[in-house]
Amino acid sequence: MTRNLVRPANIPARRSFAGGRDVYTILALIFLALVAAWAVAPGLFSGHDPFAGVPLDKFEAPSAGHLFGTDQLGRDIFARVVHGTRPAVLSALLAVSIGLVIGSLLGLIAGFFGRLPDAFLGRVIDILLAIPGFLLAVIVVVSLGFATVNAAIAVGISSIAVFGRLIRSEVLRVKNLAFIESSYLIGGNRFTVLFAHVLPNAYRSVVALAVLQFGLAVISIAGLAFLGYGNPPPSPDWGLLVAEGKDFLYRTPWLVYGPGLVMVLTVLALNQVSRSIGKERVR
Repeated sequence: MTRNLVRPANIPARRSFAGGRDVYTILALIFLALVAAWAVAPGLFSGHDPFAGVPLDKFEAPSAGHLFGTDQLGRDIFARVVHGTRPAVLSALLAVSIGLVIGSLLGLIAGFFGRLPDAFLGRVIDILLAIPGFLLAVIVVVSLGFATVNAAIAVGISSIAVFGRLIRSEVLRVKNLAFIESSYLIGGNRFTVLFAHVLPNAYRSVVALAVLQFGLAVISIAGLAFLGYGNPPPSPDWGLLVAEGKDFLYRTPWLVYGPGLVMVLTVLALNQVSRSIGKERVR
């Protein structure tokens, strides 16, 4: 007897929850909520001092008392990761805000007014895109000085072109739609049409990019801290934790794996949320 291999129409192809959000997105949101809670109230998740070490407890392996183990000074790695979440999140937020605001302004002007502004700003965006983002961030942070805030500004400047290009393409798409022409016919001026109609409709696709760039900013700022361009020790910056642990990698790998795992999961979670937002926009 041959079984019917055709899946019934009322059975979904993929398990989903919360009105169409798949299980991976739900898990990503839960983890990001945990990271946000670490940033808001780190003291609730770790009773250890992230700066004070206990020499007798140095190089302890991960255990119930020290989830990520301890470092060469006896400091709890998990406590340092949790307390390093706030500067990581705030600096990434600053970087995305800089890229979003300045890039959006450039993209709006270039796409909406066209001609000379588009030609000039288009070349500026092309120049920024021609320079590798991380290299541009290194150049900027060296010019500004070594600090996490300056690293965030550097990463934000390197992301201006990405936001500018997307906004320009969305404005070019939206400004030629029928309802924009109708807005002119009923007496709307250019600035009213731009901010009341073009901008809200062009920004729908920017949300997914902003979430994705947030994850990229986390990695880039951590990379700059790893190279020594962030806050100096004993700061618990994620990138600095990995840099401090790399010298003991073969003997005590948890010094690197703990902070590295948190960074990887954070970026993967942000990437999953960005993909989910992009899918909903397509629908």
